[in-house]
Amino acid sequence: MTLRIGMVINPTSGKNTGGRIGTEAATLLRARGHEIVDLSGMDADSARERAREALAQGRIDRLVVSGGDGMVHLGLNLCAQTDVPLGIIAAGTGNDIARELGLPVRNAIEAVERIERGTARRVDLVRSVIGDGSTIWFGGVLAAGFDAVVNERANGWRWPKGQMRYNLAILRELPVFRAIPYVLTLDGERIETEAMLVAVGNGPAYGGGMKVVPGAKFDDGLLDVLVLSRISTPEFLRVFPKVFSGAHVDHPAVTIHRAHRVHLEATGIVGYADGERFAPLPLSCEVVPGALTVLT
Repeated sequence: MTLRIGMVINPTSGKNTGGRIGTEAATLLRARGHEIVDLSGMDADSARERAREALAQGRIDRLVVSGGDGMVHLGLNLCAQTDVPLGIIAAGTGNDIARELGLPVRNAIEAVERIERGTARRVDLVRSVIGDGSTIWFGGVLAAGFDAVVNERANGWRWPKGQMRYNLAILRELPVFRAIPYVLTLDGERIETEAMLVAVGNGPAYGGGMKVVPGAKFDDGLLDVLVLSRISTPEFLRVFPKVFSGAHVDHPAVTIHRAHRVHLEATGIVGYADGERFAPLPLSCEVVPGALTVLT
C-alpha cells in the first residue's frame, strides 16, 4: 500500500544528524514507492504551519518527524487527538521519548521499518491550557524546578553551543539556587512545600537518559509527580547524579505522587516540557489517555 507521508526534518538535531538520517529515511521510503510530502520549513513555526495545513486538508496518512525530543514535541502537538499516527526518526541528542518507547535511535533503516510496518500504539499525552486560552501538549516530562531554571538561563545565552552551554548554566545557578516555594494541587489535594525539583512525568526520562520519574508509563492514565524537598547544596550535588539510574527516588527528601490532574504554582518559574520552553507557572496539566497514535 502506497502511503502519503508528511515529513518534518530538523537538519541541526544531534549536530546535524537529524538532517542526514531524516534524508536517508526519506530516500528509502520513496524507493519503496511511498509519496513523501516535505513539510520542513525555515524554522519550527513555519514547519508547524505547513504540517497543520497538510493535516487539515487530509493530504497525508502519516506524519513523520526527524530529530530529537523537540521534534517529537512538535509532532505530538500536531497529531494529538487525531487519527493520523506519528512516526519518529530519533536523531537528536537526547531522544528520551523515542528510547523509552522502544524505538531505534540514529538508525534510518530500522526507523523506516517502524514507519512503514510498525504497530499503531495509543499512548497518553498531557494537556495544558495556557494563559492565552490555547491548548498545548507534552508527551514526556515537564521540568519545573532547578532543571527548568538552568534551561531558562542557558536559553538566554547565544554562546557557547550544545551541552557546554547547559553545563555553564548549572555552574552559574548552583551557588545561588535556593529551594522554591510551591503550591501543588493533585486531583484536588493541596500541598504547600519548598522544593529543589518538581517534575511531572507522563514518561520516565528527560535530559538524555535521566530517569527522573522511573515508574512513569506512557499508557497508564496517570502522571507521576516528583518532589525533591529542600536540602543543602552539597546534598543536592550528591543526589542529582543518581537521576541517571533512577536511584534518587530512594532519598528521604524525594516523594513521588500520582494523579490525573496537576496544578503547579510558583513565582518566576518557566516550565520546560520535552526539552522545550513550555509555559510559565502557574500551570495546570491533565493526562488524556490514548490521545496519540505512535508507530512503534
